[in-house]
Amino acid sequence: MMSLLHRISDLSRHNKIFVQILSDCLFISLCFFMAMALRLDGFYFTEDATIWLPMLVVFPVTIVSFVRLGLYRAIVRYITSEALGAVAIGVVVSSITLAAASAMFDVSVPRSVPGIYAILLLFTVGGSRFIVRSVFRRSMKSSRKPVIVYGAGDAGRQLVNALTHSKDYRPVAFVDDDERLHQTSIAGFRIYASDKVPNLIVRTGARAILLALPSASRARRREIVQALSPHKIEIKTIPGVEDIVNGKAKFSDIRTVTPEDLLGRDPVPPRPELMRRNISGKVVLVTGAGGSIGSELCRQLIEYAPKALVLYELSEFALYSVEADLREIAARTGMKIDIFPVLGSVQNPERTRAVLRSFEVQTVYHAAAYKHVPLVEENVVEGVRNNVFGTLNLARLAIETGVEQFILISTDKAVRPTNFMGASKRMAELICQALAADQDRTAFSMVRFGNVLGSSGSVIPKFQAQIDQGGPVTVTHREINRYFMTIPEAAQLVIQAGAMGKGGDVFVLDMGEPIKILDLALSMIRLHGLTPYVVDSMEEVDKTRGDIAICITGLRKGEKLYEELLIGDNSSGTDHPRIMTASEVFLPFDRLNGLLDRLAGACKAFDVQAIRNIFLEAPLAYAPNGDVIADLMWAERRAAVLPVDPKPLRVVEMAQGKKRS
Repeated sequence: MMSLLHRISDLSRHNKIFVQILSDCLFISLCFFMAMALRLDGFYFTEDATIWLPMLVVFPVTIVSFVRLGLYRAIVRYITSEALGAVAIGVVVSSITLAAASAMFDVSVPRSVPGIYAILLLFTVGGSRFIVRSVFRRSMKSSRKPVIVYGAGDAGRQLVNALTHSKDYRPVAFVDDDERLHQTSIAGFRIYASDKVPNLIVRTGARAILLALPSASRARRREIVQALSPHKIEIKTIPGVEDIVNGKAKFSDIRTVTPEDLLGRDPVPPRPELMRRNISGKVVLVTGAGGSIGSELCRQLIEYAPKALVLYELSEFALYSVEADLREIAARTGMKIDIFPVLGSVQNPERTRAVLRSFEVQTVYHAAAYKHVPLVEENVVEGVRNNVFGTLNLARLAIETGVEQFILISTDKAVRPTNFMGASKRMAELICQALAADQDRTAFSMVRFGNVLGSSGSVIPKFQAQIDQGGPVTVTHREINRYFMTIPEAAQLVIQAGAMGKGGDVFVLDMGEPIKILDLALSMIRLHGLTPYVVDSMEEVDKTRGDIAICITGLRKGEKLYEELLIGDNSSGTDHPRIMTASEVFLPFDRLNGLLDRLAGACKAFDVQAIRNIFLEAPLAYAPNGDVIADLMWAERRAAVLPVDPKPLRVVEMAQGKKRS
């Protein structure tokens, strides 16, 4: 039977419809025959061949009715109870046609036969389809993963309906925290309390729990996941209600629960007046527009109707990707916004000046930076040129071209930095602070925050890839911790903080509580239903101890155990509950310019030791770990004993692109 059904399922769509029509004609004949036999209590009516004349009309009328009612458009293995309505209407039409044709041909068909025929045809035509569906589902059942659906609300019911036709998952039970629903059923599945999950896993063989809670707060989802984690079962989720409403996702888009779902907080509703202040009706430029923060800034900026959005990006592919994404969003939402994708680097003063002047930029969000600590440790000069002198170029040219607002995206690594990346970002802050005090044409502000979840180079994508490969997951230290924030929340707060800036403000975002990276790795492994174990070296990895090893590898170059958001204790709140302002030390520009001149000379000479000494001298609170310099070219140049150029290039002249004689 199964082999025959599978052979039929492999036929073309037209051939499948032909098979259905053929079988329905067989059912029509059989039902008429059985109705006559039941009514006349025998088969003697077959002696009169004219008894079949009504079928000449019944066959075409019934089949045409089924076609018009859409019965043959339905895929039998996915047919629903709604199809019974179409079958019932077609059967009524067929029964009336039988009575009319019998009278027309003057055939002795008893008046009760059309009624008996209708009942039999309804059961055969409708029942046969549901029998076939049931057979197909039984064949799929063994290959589908049994799952428990957590949440018996509207989302849970829609999810179960969607999974009915899924090739991957088979619902076996509901779990819900509402006591009023316990021991009741929805769609044939019992609803249980959450404390019954261990028994349900054993009894049903469930291999995953699907969270159907799209509107639940992150705090509530975190509580549920923490309660489920000890059961060593994979935990998956459906998209959030916002993505479902916006059409970005469907209830059936199932994915593994990620730390982003749990670590992020429920955002504070943005203040519209702050979101619009520097954006609506203005020309806005975002540097590093293709990066994690830059691209999310752009997505949020276009919602507040800027006059034009200029995407300034060095990476061709990143620029292409963010432009395509923004144009798709604008087309979908009907927004009329000029979007200008511009390739270029903030280190290039001529290009940057031309961009600012050509588009008459009014607001700048400076997100372009080299941010990966180990890479900047090994490429110090380029990191300093981009993060320090790129910022200097852009900031001076913003003043020159009349930019109204300049917002620097900074980092918690700028606070008491132990690495060149953090020191370079703190130097960029000093530049903005000094220029803010030196003029009043452009309002400068800086926004400092920690790690964002899911950004390029973040530990979370790295951990996910390591888990997918079977481990081990690598963590640098048992006690290392970091602040985390979702990219959308960070971008939203950056925009609002920038709108509060009056000149020289250092804003600090409330990042919540720091999270131990080891705990993050443990929870990610448990979310996959796997057992983690911690070792201090690769040699200790032993699969008998668990599923995935977490190996402690030691701190990387320039890495800190703990990150901070404030240098001093002089912080105060603002009108926004998650934005603080810090009063940080700064240098007047005439004093800072001397340091920058020397720093430019050290960069030109590729003298990393001199760069390090200048950073130590500057008011950065720079405290590197030890005396080892990891820069790759510095080691090679020292080995070759290359001379150092004694003539530094003045910063002012470098920013203007002039040559020093």
